[in-house]
Amino acid sequence: MSKDFNSSRIKIIKSNDSYAKVNEKKDLTKYALENGKIISTRERPIASVPAIRGRIPSDEEVFDSKTGLPNHTFLREHFFHEGRLSKEQAIKILNMSTEALGKEPNLLKLKAPITICGDIHGQYYDLLKLFEVGGDPAEIDYLFLGDYVDRGAFSFECLIYLYSLKLNNLGRFWMLRGNHECRHLTSYFTFKNEMLHKYDMDVYDACCRSFNALPLAALMNGQYFCVHGGISPELKSVEDVNRVNRFREIPSRGLMCDLLWADPIEEYDDARDGSEFDPREDEFVPNSLRGCSFAFTFKASCKFLKANGLLSIIRAHEAQDAGYRMYKNNKVTGFPSLITMFSAPNYLDNYHNKAAVLKYEENVMNIRQFHMSPHPYWLPDFMDVFTWSLPFVGEKVTSMLVSILNICSDEELDPESEPQAAETNEKIITDTTKDACTDDSKKTSSAILEDETRRKALRNKILAIAKVSRMFSVLREESDKVEYLKTMNAGVLPRGALARGSEGLDETLSTFQKARKEDLINEKLPPSLSEVEREKIKHYEEILKRADDK
Repeated sequence: MSKDFNSSRIKIIKSNDSYAKVNEKKDLTKYALENGKIISTRERPIASVPAIRGRIPSDEEVFDSKTGLPNHTFLREHFFHEGRLSKEQAIKILNMSTEALGKEPNLLKLKAPITICGDIHGQYYDLLKLFEVGGDPAEIDYLFLGDYVDRGAFSFECLIYLYSLKLNNLGRFWMLRGNHECRHLTSYFTFKNEMLHKYDMDVYDACCRSFNALPLAALMNGQYFCVHGGISPELKSVEDVNRVNRFREIPSRGLMCDLLWADPIEEYDDARDGSEFDPREDEFVPNSLRGCSFAFTFKASCKFLKANGLLSIIRAHEAQDAGYRMYKNNKVTGFPSLITMFSAPNYLDNYHNKAAVLKYEENVMNIRQFHMSPHPYWLPDFMDVFTWSLPFVGEKVTSMLVSILNICSDEELDPESEPQAAETNEKIITDTTKDACTDDSKKTSSAILEDETRRKALRNKILAIAKVSRMFSVLREESDKVEYLKTMNAGVLPRGALARGSEGLDETLSTFQKARKEDLINEKLPPSLSEVEREKIKHYEEILKRADDK
């Protein structure tokens, strides 16, 4: 027997085909997919998706060796491939920017030609498109009206790239402060979470310090008052801007607040040619849309322009379907009294709006529009895929547990069967008192009680697990709508978001008007952090309630 075994072994070893198969080296440069397709492991399976830059660049790459300034050309490409900086490099650029901005006055006085841009809101890939449309910052002067961060997933990249352009083009590249350039709003919306995901609190704090140094307004060509929000009852002369202490958090009232938060009233264009026929008796009314500051009228604008010898007010702060809006002409000058610019196309990936920049040269105002550019996708609140998947996994696991524990028939688990068991038990006990039962019948009575107790306990466990399963189901349904939640409230539930229940979240936003209407709640001054925490608790209580109702 052993001889046959040994000869068999020798025969196998001497087989050339088998020997080749045993010793064949696996080609690790190739991989077979489930459909049989062979792909190279040295190349990206989907070549159209660019690779993310995983390494931290050296200081020699980030900073120019001669000037010590940020290399904006390198940063542009590095951020395009989702590259990151070291903590030290980021803070250095932010501190340099804070110092440069802090030397500028509250009210900038600029000359044409110049390109004026509205809100950016963390849309880095659209910012690159903006410079393609507006021109090279090395050759053209730029004025940005604020709101560089929040809502978009690439706020840090926008901020650092703009700061690097600012530092390399001092005296030609200008940046104003928007209402989102503050600690309060960035904590409520996405920027703080983005910074904690990509860097840490030290870098976030450095960003907030730079926000406090941003100028508040600009006077362009001595004809146009440029600001993020609008005018104020406290703003009589443009020079009033220079009397504000801007190196602080944005207050909830006063001139500084109004410059960054004010809006024109909805009926602005309904005023007749003469300002005395304005539909509003007051020049300023409380801004109910924002929850702070004022809404100003056509009358207020004309009065301010006349008092300061200006042609128009140029501002940002509001999304526009066409990327811009020209308001009612001033009867005296025949020029639009107010112009709104918005430079974030397809805002929140949901508005389907165009973006625009305003190029002013040789007394000619030229508005150039552009559409959105493709950008990498991020889950809401910078969530990782494992956290994102937990509600799905939880629902399936609890469903499996219910199936495993559900070993009893429906009749056995039916609560209505309990009275029958009780009657049987009572009858047995009654017979026992009459000395009509044997020891076996006593055991039967005890067994019935024990079985019923087990059955009831099992039923309660199954019902409890089923409740957990329903709760995960609700969470999964919420997760199905996170694209909506991301675009509308950046993963933070706004007040009243669940007022209309699931049906309200299911509503599809396909037009600019619908998207803007649904997003109005996020245009308000956010609640305090304590109010946000209470709203989160309320949100989860609502989920538990919905699980109970299912």
